[in-house]
Amino acid sequence: MAELKIVVAGASGRMGRALVREIAQGHDARLVGALEAEGKPELGMDAGMLAGLQTNGIKLTADPLPLLANADAVIDFTRPMVSIMLADLAAQARIVHVIGTTGFSAADDKRIEAAARHAVIVKSGNMSMGVTLLAALVAKAAKALPGYDIEILEMHHKLKVDAPSGTALLLGDAAAKGRDSTLEKLRRQDGNHGPRTDGTIGFASLRGGSVIGEHDVILAGPGERLTLSHSAEDRGIFARGAVTAARWGHGKKPGLYSMTDVLGL
Repeated sequence: MAELKIVVAGASGRMGRALVREIAQGHDARLVGALEAEGKPELGMDAGMLAGLQTNGIKLTADPLPLLANADAVIDFTRPMVSIMLADLAAQARIVHVIGTTGFSAADDKRIEAAARHAVIVKSGNMSMGVTLLAALVAKAAKALPGYDIEILEMHHKLKVDAPSGTALLLGDAAAKGRDSTLEKLRRQDGNHGPRTDGTIGFASLRGGSVIGEHDVILAGPGERLTLSHSAEDRGIFARGAVTAARWGHGKKPGLYSMTDVLGL
């Protein structure tokens, strides 16, 4: 099998460096490009050196076109605006686009759906295979316990921008689907709105320190609580899942997929 040629977007960030390390450890994937935004001081630096490895000759650049033209996949943990641009380019190049970015608007999602007519796009609020399985369990629990209140508690490092996290929203979506509904219909509004309606889904976000990611899904009913949880101890789990998704997507028909599809759940 030929090596999968991968471009990493946001290569100087925490996740970008983790992706470079993960790709270097495999035998069936090869880093062929490293992207970073205009004005970043790391532009021109060696991607391997930035990731704490030996130099690999891949310099960080802000120009995606020549890189994507020579790639099988691009993996992207950046910002919504960048991810949309890369989705359009992936559609033109007919390559796999793995999106781990969070914080998209409804309009952003429509742009990505349009790009997925011509590209294989794997998009998930969390690339961890453990979180993907957790979401499947949450859907089953929400269906089995329809009247139980659901609270999703998440904590991340103090530099994280969006709240609730993309993973928390992914878990909320899973719970709502388990109840044959949508998160928009079942989400409990923040603030003082009186007693909660049975079966609603609420969120609580904590930020501080260097926490990579903690998620608890609490199903609270009369006289008992069930808690399903996941702890991320190393960003490598997200990089591993993203590279797995890129391998899985190579050769698939264009479309918008999730990690649930990757794991066959």
